[in-house]
Amino acid sequence: MSAGAFARAGVGRRWLWVAAAVLVVVAVGVGGWRWWTHRGFEEYRMLRETDIPTAVAVAPDGTVWFTIELADAIGRLRDGRIERLPKGKQNVEPMGLAVDAEGNAWFTDSPARAISRISPAGAITSYPLATPIARLARLALAPDGAVWFADGTTFSITRLKEGVFTRHELSSFRAGPFGVAVDRQGTAWATLQNVNRLARIAPGGELAEIDVPTRASNPTDVAVDGSGAVWFLEFRTNKVGRYAEGRFTEFKVPTPRAGLTAIATAPDGAVWFTELRAHGLGRLRDGVMTEFRVPRGDARPFGIAVDRANNVWYTDLAGYLGMLSAARATAR
Repeated sequence: MSAGAFARAGVGRRWLWVAAAVLVVVAVGVGGWRWWTHRGFEEYRMLRETDIPTAVAVAPDGTVWFTIELADAIGRLRDGRIERLPKGKQNVEPMGLAVDAEGNAWFTDSPARAISRISPAGAITSYPLATPIARLARLALAPDGAVWFADGTTFSITRLKEGVFTRHELSSFRAGPFGVAVDRQGTAWATLQNVNRLARIAPGGELAEIDVPTRASNPTDVAVDGSGAVWFLEFRTNKVGRYAEGRFTEFKVPTPRAGLTAIATAPDGAVWFTELRAHGLGRLRDGVMTEFRVPRGDARPFGIAVDRANNVWYTDLAGYLGMLSAARATAR
């Protein structure tokens, strides 16, 4: 397997395949340190031992979609059952995934050099890119139905709408675009990990690049909450960043070198992220950081999403789709 998008995100393949050392995961709260147990977790084993689930997204009806590394299928959890829907070509680093209002799952398809859509019935529609190769990272949907994605091949953040691609080229060919999110007003946000910046693309197409205050922090995944605040991971410095009203705030993750790989915002205002090396999930709420240990010691949480009921879903590179129940996720 190539270094590809994982390496560009600072997520080295060497620890995607080797379980990290067991770390003590604790929660920081008012009054000191607290232990969290595995209470509230549910896990679903992949149908095939070779399946490695990566990105995850939740449909409006509660169906959970996920991509599978080195497989010719897209995964889905529906009515409590894992399903594999064939897509015809093998996935390689399938990092981008989002679900639209009709329940269609959109995903980056680098081997096919396309952005593709799979319907709830399993029908696939692809929109081919014009480049001879494709290095694609995260993907997000806008309120107007447009699909935005990070394209490292053309060092751009690209929009797909009504079958037409519109590229927004970045200031440097080495920018390393990775994370993508879109707010309620249609502004697209992206992380430029190699130049340590956030990119903002206004609904009118105006592009701005904003320096992240911590040098060499390697910003990777990004999400936008209901207030319009932009949240992002700083992989190398083990921080969660926030950008709102022209100002940055940074939050240090308690576990050193936790291996932050994905971030999502929840309806209750919390921000959730995965800790691959620490075998856990993190929650940031009202400025307080809490970490939850996944039950298995070999767990490697990678992708994350939160449904409308505040259940937290995550992919585990060890071969599981997991959920932390809303009752546990929202507890103080």
